[in-house]
Amino acid sequence: MMKLDTTHAFLKEDVKSYQEVVNKYHEQLMKRTGKGNDFVGWVEWPHTYDKEEFDRMKKVAQKIREKCDVCIVCGIGGSYLGARAAIEMINGLYADKKPEIIFMGNTFSSTYIAQVLNYIKDKEVCVNVISKSGTTTETALAFRLLKQFMEDKYGKDGARERIVATTDKARGTLKAIADKEGYETFVIPDDIGGRFSVITPVGLFPIAVAGIDIDAIMTGLQKAYEDMADPDLAKNDAYAYAVCRRILENQGKNVEMLVSYESQMTMVAEWWKQLFGESEGKEEKGNLPTSANFSTDLHSLGQFIQEGKKVLYETLLLVEKPTLDITFPSDPDNADGMNYLAGKSVDWVNKMAAKGTLEAHEVTGNVPNLIITMPDMSAESFGYMCYFFFRACAMTCYMLDINPFNQPGVEVYKKNMFRLLGKN
Repeated sequence: MMKLDTTHAFLKEDVKSYQEVVNKYHEQLMKRTGKGNDFVGWVEWPHTYDKEEFDRMKKVAQKIREKCDVCIVCGIGGSYLGARAAIEMINGLYADKKPEIIFMGNTFSSTYIAQVLNYIKDKEVCVNVISKSGTTTETALAFRLLKQFMEDKYGKDGARERIVATTDKARGTLKAIADKEGYETFVIPDDIGGRFSVITPVGLFPIAVAGIDIDAIMTGLQKAYEDMADPDLAKNDAYAYAVCRRILENQGKNVEMLVSYESQMTMVAEWWKQLFGESEGKEEKGNLPTSANFSTDLHSLGQFIQEGKKVLYETLLLVEKPTLDITFPSDPDNADGMNYLAGKSVDWVNKMAAKGTLEAHEVTGNVPNLIITMPDMSAESFGYMCYFFFRACAMTCYMLDINPFNQPGVEVYKKNMFRLLGKN
């Protein structure tokens, strides 16, 4: 369901020459013997996920959909990026589905928090709070405000019916609060880290609340698992993509720009940046993951890409079939001179823009381009895409001899922040 094209990437090494290395790390991943092996539960997740909990998620999500206008998803990092990426990619940016999904707990911005609380005061509201520990400061701050808001609005009993917690199965602050208050709970698996957690209740429950078929997401995951069972680089495009990333880094390209031509894919890029940035950016190694949405960003970043310092390569994430399409109309006056497009589909225009930009950046700009093509922006494609990038990320990090699944550098800002806030 996803295909890699390397013919525009100026690779100076043969991808297949890395086969022996890939075989070694594939075996470590599958046998749980590599670095960070305590957090590779996602590898077999397409088949080992809790089917009973999965069915319960769908039932609870339906109840939430029936009783609220707005569902607040309260979480940060992997506890919100994956769900938001899925919801926007699959439903689009202006879907008419209810409830509306709003994200909190991912910022300290007082203006944002206050405006959300004001926006929802006269609406029917439900909350899904997501945190393994319950002590992540951004999320804990927002949830205290939301909890008080819900109890003031609905009373203790009413709030209990409208708050769902996704947290640790047995311990932690949020688990204790959920047990005390009697909230419905779903489990964050111990062996799957946050940036890999969109395929667990962390992502799947809010995605289901948004009216998306999570069975289709699991179907995509399962297809990807089957397609990537063989480490042969002639067949496994996820591993081939990982190898290409390493080759391009060896060629001095230290910045990877993920490019899409669909506005509803913008948050997919934000999710992708966390996945690769937090996994790969260690020990002064790794590529800097950046993103752009074309053709919009061609009018801002395009100049640098075309003629700036040659530090980056582009990875185009292209979609064969749009969710919706329209035909460009004819105008008898043709005052804007646009009749040359009359009768053409707008998606065709978008694809010609992509083709012309690739030629400009590759031929004139000398910028390497990897092209990953996916069939559409459906739930099944989203599931497949997640697993594709999971496998690629693990492989590319193992090839750097680093642990893909920890994030020690993230703790530094927290310690400084707690000191400045006066936390004991």
